[in-house]
Amino acid sequence: MTQLRAGGARGENNSEAGESSEEAVGSPGRQQPASRAQATKSRIRGEAENQVARSAAAMSGRRPATWEQAGDEYDYLFKVVLIGDSGVGKSNLLSRFTRNTFSLDSKSTIGVEFATRTIQVEGKTIKAQIWDTAGQERYRAITGAYYRGAVGALLVYDTTKASTFENARRWLKELRDHADANTAVMLIGNKTDLAHLRAVAQADAAALAEREGLSFVETSALDATNVDTAFETALTEIYRIVSKKALAASSAGSVGEGQSIQVSAGDSGGLTTRCCGF
Repeated sequence: MTQLRAGGARGENNSEAGESSEEAVGSPGRQQPASRAQATKSRIRGEAENQVARSAAAMSGRRPATWEQAGDEYDYLFKVVLIGDSGVGKSNLLSRFTRNTFSLDSKSTIGVEFATRTIQVEGKTIKAQIWDTAGQERYRAITGAYYRGAVGALLVYDTTKASTFENARRWLKELRDHADANTAVMLIGNKTDLAHLRAVAQADAAALAEREGLSFVETSALDATNVDTAFETALTEIYRIVSKKALAASSAGSVGEGQSIQVSAGDSGGLTTRCCGF
């Protein structure tokens, strides 16, 4: 499982943390061998460059080159973004789904970070590239570019904070301003483990989802309730729309390599996506 961070994202120290640089030895003017820390940094930089290249290929809708895949085998690559106010638990939902971990000391994400997980859907290997966008207002300006190329979004609110639910409409508008108008969206009410502090009725959220044409589920990143279900449901729906459109296109004529597949608003409740993994 690879997790990278962009735009100044926060996170654990990279693997070179704790590695001490070797002291320079030898005669004056002689070039010294790279320290272990430098070697580690070079390796991490190379891995990051490969992952960014694969991400760029996915967002452009073309097939990643062999070197970009770097041994990864998958049939489809889908970019999904997590959006919502700061503190609603987006980062813990991401870590629970991709690494099955949860941190009580999780801090607000600065910038954007992403992680990947591969699942099987109807015999196909689906690689999800999930981006965690900053929810803090002062960082909103840098998140716009990260909506581009997204085929799905998980809009998260905190069931214990009514304001995060009220802001869901604004986040939905921002998503639709930057992403495809018919990007598959799932509304997620997180922190159901804090039932005694609930401030948003499940019926109210379900009503909003129905009005806006969204899927809806409540989750708890703390105890993992419905986390896998939320992500897997979204990815399965995206896959089915893409495969249905690809079948229709192949019946009408061949689909060229790297060609985008647009799903009309009439397909599967108005969801639209592009195929990123051909």
